[in-house]
Amino acid sequence: MPRRFASRSCDDAVTARVRVPATSANLGPGYDAFGLALALYDVFEAEPAERWTVEITGEGEDALRTDEGNEVVRSMRHLFDTVGYSGAASVRCENGIPVGRGLGSSAAAIVGGLLLGDLIAGSELPRERIFELASELEGHPDNVAAAVFGGFTVCWQDGAPHAARVEPGGGFAAVIALSDTALSTTEARDALPDTVSHVDAAFTAGRAGLLAAGITLGRSDLVAAGLVDRLHEPFREHLMPDIGATRDALVSAGAIGAVLSGAGPTVLGFVMAESDDDALDEALRVATRVAELRGRHVFALGIDRDGATIH
Repeated sequence: MPRRFASRSCDDAVTARVRVPATSANLGPGYDAFGLALALYDVFEAEPAERWTVEITGEGEDALRTDEGNEVVRSMRHLFDTVGYSGAASVRCENGIPVGRGLGSSAAAIVGGLLLGDLIAGSELPRERIFELASELEGHPDNVAAAVFGGFTVCWQDGAPHAARVEPGGGFAAVIALSDTALSTTEARDALPDTVSHVDAAFTAGRAGLLAAGITLGRSDLVAAGLVDRLHEPFREHLMPDIGATRDALVSAGAIGAVLSGAGPTVLGFVMAESDDDALDEALRVATRVAELRGRHVFALGIDRDGATIH
């Protein structure tokens, strides 16, 4: 049975195994603040060993590093250094999250590595501390918050990262329009201006409030009104010329709105219903209607309400 991580240690005879969800950050107006966990997973295993080894299957198996520069290993070593544990491990990654597509693959690797390290070291850190360490390694808290806590999260910083987890009201699902090409976070951030107008900042703040209220209350009208941004999406559209057509196709097929997932290039369409199961059924219908989008693979995902779990 999967468990929310909290208080389990791992001795030399036990393999540590954790599952971490994909995440979508920003969600339109919630730039660097909002995150949503999705039911698509990376599974990581590790056991104490004399030296570091990495085996990867699934997404990124031909591209990701398999030496000590691997993100999971780097995160495990950071945890070991933090708690004063000395050792190495044999690591296995079963990756279901596409790499470089705006679905939180790096956040999943970081959270997974920290949890594996915590289990092997027996340090039993609270999940809030895992979140803080993950935020330091990732450089921003939005994806890692959703990966750690699940559901819908709102992040802020006041010298240290913080996150509030909100239980989404009603049923939610997502339609993912996955791009065939990757986009680096650095390239996407470089596209942003140094300043924005007061008018655009005020507009986006209002829409972010609407979106958070709509997700919390399960109000599709508020969510639809809130899925509009003027802080980052307009400045990134030239990096993804098909984004407008993709948004239009998702909404025409039945999504209540569509936004970039993180910095892109993936586009996420929101679907709401009475329950998560009903929402996923509708998301599957929407995905079927737009499955022929050129240059994109379209599929439906439920939301993950649990966050990272120990198996």
